[in-house]
Amino acid sequence: MGRGQTDLRGRDGPGTVRDMSKAIFIASDHSAYGDVPGQVYHFPKMYLSRVEKTLGDWVILFAGRRGGGRGYYAVQKIDRIVPDPVLADHYFAIVSPGTLWGFETEVPRLQADKTPFETGLPLVRGNNTSAVRLITDADFARIIAVGLSPADGADALPRTGPLPTQTAILQVPGFSDAQSAFSGPMPADQVRDRILASRAFRDASFARSVKRAYQGRCAISGLALRNGGGRPEVEAAHIKPVEQEGPDIVTNGLALSGTVHWMFDRGLLSVDEDRTLLVAKGSIAQEVGDRLFTPDRKLILPDDPRLQPHPGFLRWHRENVFKG
Repeated sequence: MGRGQTDLRGRDGPGTVRDMSKAIFIASDHSAYGDVPGQVYHFPKMYLSRVEKTLGDWVILFAGRRGGGRGYYAVQKIDRIVPDPVLADHYFAIVSPGTLWGFETEVPRLQADKTPFETGLPLVRGNNTSAVRLITDADFARIIAVGLSPADGADALPRTGPLPTQTAILQVPGFSDAQSAFSGPMPADQVRDRILASRAFRDASFARSVKRAYQGRCAISGLALRNGGGRPEVEAAHIKPVEQEGPDIVTNGLALSGTVHWMFDRGLLSVDEDRTLLVAKGSIAQEVGDRLFTPDRKLILPDDPRLQPHPGFLRWHRENVFKG
């Protein structure tokens, strides 16, 4: 993919910079294209001019009924475009490292009043079938405000600290106000950009989503411990760490107890292709493993297949972290 790379950073020609635009990218696990979560989006040449407009800006991922019916489910930033070195008239949109963020609340295509979130989108046919659709900042803000609304339920509660009482994302000035051009001295789109890049917001959102997906249970020990306030004692672990440009999506996460999380991050534990736990030689005594791991030494998965660990992230952990 690196051969013959073309710099298409939103330029029509020498000295001419194209205006950036936000967009909807249709993407699902059932796609016939070579998408890799958090890394590349594969598309045919017919969408090149639209994708060029998104360079340096944020796009929202969407999956319709054929793709599992998730609706709008994630947001990511596009860095550059390179031609597909194998398939003629196809390209890869390269995702800015570490920007993919999975929505806590998957957003349906229609709002409560049965009108589309995307202004002017027909209820059926038409532009609905387009894999890449440019959208306004106002539409983007509406979808993001709903998608990043914090998850509720006991499984999503933080282990410590104050309990959430309101929708934190929506309380941030300028984030959900699609009509306002400014929030104080800073433009609203810059406020949103800072939130989307904020490590604090991302960590909290990722933790809630992962703990809810695993119902507050450690994926390796099987324990579902709760403290006195009913909060789950598990932590959310990135399989591919943030420091290595791992995305903030549930398929790159595991709910783990504190001790198991420490072992996983340090490569004492990993997971094989068949979900079997891998233990670094000489690192964990047999009797300790008997207490910490499930009897069958298999990883416990979320009930929803769409939330289960992506094989690519688990492979990355085996090859780059595991000390087996």
